[in-house]
Amino acid sequence: MISKFRQVLNSGKFVVTSEIGPPKGTNIEKMLHHIDLLKDKVDALNVTDHQSSVMRFPSIGGCLAIKEQGGEPILQMTCRDRNRLALQAELLLAYTRGIRNVLCLTGDAIPVGDHKEAKGVFDLDSVQLLRAIRQMEAGKDLGGNELDGTIEFCAGAIVTPEARPIEPQLIKFEKKVEAGAEFFQTQAVYDLDNFAKFMQYARQFSVKILAGIVLLSSASMAKYMTENVPGIFVPKYLIDELASAPRGEALNKGKEIAGRMVATLKKESICDGVHIMAIRREEVVPDILAIAGL
Repeated sequence: MISKFRQVLNSGKFVVTSEIGPPKGTNIEKMLHHIDLLKDKVDALNVTDHQSSVMRFPSIGGCLAIKEQGGEPILQMTCRDRNRLALQAELLLAYTRGIRNVLCLTGDAIPVGDHKEAKGVFDLDSVQLLRAIRQMEAGKDLGGNELDGTIEFCAGAIVTPEARPIEPQLIKFEKKVEAGAEFFQTQAVYDLDNFAKFMQYARQFSVKILAGIVLLSSASMAKYMTENVPGIFVPKYLIDELASAPRGEALNKGKEIAGRMVATLKKESICDGVHIMAIRREEVVPDILAIAGL
């Protein structure tokens, strides 16, 4: 069974992915509702893997739920929490359960999360994980041992076009391409002129780029991300637009901004698609898509 997502990526269509945030606990009803709501409206669904170093229901569990409901999952794998034995074992498990897409991440630092006493592993980084996947596809594990049955994944990674300085990010990008990344989902982009400049650079590589769109639910959220989240810059005119929204309408304004950006990216063929992140508000993704005309 080949990756349906890989087929979509190579079809030339404007690709749309979104993201499911698993619960902190065993009550997965809301997660299942979001999967059911989105599985037929997007080309694939990521399931976050202890995002921001906060312990949650595992990505592979969410991906299995997406498969059970007929959707196309993208397994997120962070190197922070597992050594190479566990990472390879989880890839074997995922493959045998029909999961064919993986997003390779190094992982956020432990101190930003809710288990500050935890010990980060970081046995591999995202580049090394990509290489491990390609080596396993060739029939050997990282110890050089023959596998009794191989894997095949559409493997991707992340890139941060708004990083300052940008040069270290471009070096990492090229290393990930060399290691076998087929697609990239970007950190949130809001300055489309700057993103277009990044795309001029990225187009020299045979990879697909999906622009990350994080829903802005308020002016204060936009300011906070700009001031505190590395690699995210929300232009002042967008913050002012959110601030000018009537009382109680900031979320709707945020949906309008996100939908407008998606429409522009598609109309101007700036990139290959979008990855929409409506953090803890997955139910509004269909509204964003409708605003964008998708």
